[in-house]
Amino acid sequence: MERLAFLAEYRSRGKKVYLIKPTTYMNLSGKAVRYWMNELKIPQQNILVVLDDLAIPFGSIRIRMKGSDGGHNGLKDIDATLGNGNYTRLRFGIGSEFAKGRQVDYVLGKWTADEAKLLPERMKLACDAVNSFMFEGVERAMTKYNKS
Repeated sequence: MERLAFLAEYRSRGKKVYLIKPTTYMNLSGKAVRYWMNELKIPQQNILVVLDDLAIPFGSIRIRMKGSDGGHNGLKDIDATLGNGNYTRLRFGIGSEFAKGRQVDYVLGKWTADEAKLLPERMKLACDAVNSFMFEGVERAMTKYNKS
């Protein structure tokens, strides 16, 4: 574990790619994002934040160049820490099949059997979308994957 996050680095098609998974509480994710952006000298336009989203159906993905936090506490903190919401985000739908007051249990809980069966295929799609962002640009990635 590195400072504030787990860090992985690899090269793909001659580009260095860094993956960070903050080890802070989710609502303090901005601290890790800012630290590693500064440490690795990564401009904000090259950042892709991947997050779960209750507002879209399980396994669907949505890529946006910028936008609101949509009530997601991790994005709220990243926005506040960076001073804006001008970074690309990939939202991975987890659905909203939870009882009133049980949101935290749902988000932190296990996948259903049906979801677990579909998860590898949907994660592959999300990985393909990340590669498209890196090598084809955000507009092309949005065109190809926002319908998924």
